[in-house]
Amino acid sequence: MIRGFKHKGLARFFETGSKAGIQAQHAERLRLILGRLSAATAPRDMALPGLDLHPLKGDRKGTWAVSVNGNWRVTFKFVGKDADSVDYEDYH
Repeated sequence: MIRGFKHKGLARFFETGSKAGIQAQHAERLRLILGRLSAATAPRDMALPGLDLHPLKGDRKGTWAVSVNGNWRVTFKFVGKDADSVDYEDYH
């Protein structure tokens, strides 16, 4: 279950399907990622081919990322069995 979002546009997309606030060309990929993340209970549940699940390092330790397209990632933390602080970002 997704407990909370950092990115308002991504939250709106998840809740209503509105593409305002995200890059429209990422919509299908984001729908797949968010659907899977909503059902996930641990980071390993996101280890699907093509998503490139990886932990972040340094001051982002405890945060995980999956690839959307190019440098764009969906990042998140797990609090218990819930995803939290879900963000849509280009941190490169």
